[in-house]
Amino acid sequence: MSAEGWQASAAELPARKLKIVVSGGHPGDPEYGCGGTIARLTALGHELTLLYLNDGAWETSAAVRIAEAKRACEILKARPSYAHQTNGHAVVDNDHYDAFQKMIEAERPDAVFTHWTVDNHPDHRAIANLTYESWNRSKRTFALYYFEVSDGEDTMQFSAPTHYLDITAVADTKKAACYSHASQNPDFFYNVQDTVAKFRGFESGYKRAEAYKLQIGSPYDIFPIAGLPTR
Repeated sequence: MSAEGWQASAAELPARKLKIVVSGGHPGDPEYGCGGTIARLTALGHELTLLYLNDGAWETSAAVRIAEAKRACEILKARPSYAHQTNGHAVVDNDHYDAFQKMIEAERPDAVFTHWTVDNHPDHRAIANLTYESWNRSKRTFALYYFEVSDGEDTMQFSAPTHYLDITAVADTKKAACYSHASQNPDFFYNVQDTVAKFRGFESGYKRAEAYKLQIGSPYDIFPIAGLPTR
């Protein structure tokens, strides 16, 4: 469907509060990739769930990572959820497709945002794969978007976004959510991601922006329904 077709489909839908899931490999990924968008959506009263593939336990304990994610979600006014896989040991098979689909079905989302599929981290690729399969099995009833994290470090070949959202006014909120993940070297990773936001802003005419790709076959574009103009 063309961009005009998506906009027409969105215009036909009534304005309402939306349920949106942002799926990420680890605690912190949705915040870094979509933190500004999440903040803008929750400020408008929409319901956001941050669905992490795992609890982030590695060199840092699960308890620490979960507490950091809880704080980040409080800042963004979102709700954390976990798919209960293990950091660095993602599994994509029929059983995990089934389990993940049940989680998505339980959320009954209007849209899901997930990692771009070409990524250096296997956990990111795994949750993108699981999310795509859930979208496909659902008969494509919700809009599916891809986001980017740490371009060149993680996300690769993320070109020609379909949407740019201005996050300038909520940049400090996003930064606070990212810095909630204090065990994960935010001085480095936030600066990498903020460079991406500045670049996407330069492309789109904003000071800072987050960029997305809308999956072809999605039933509508969620942004105009949510009340957020994009470029």
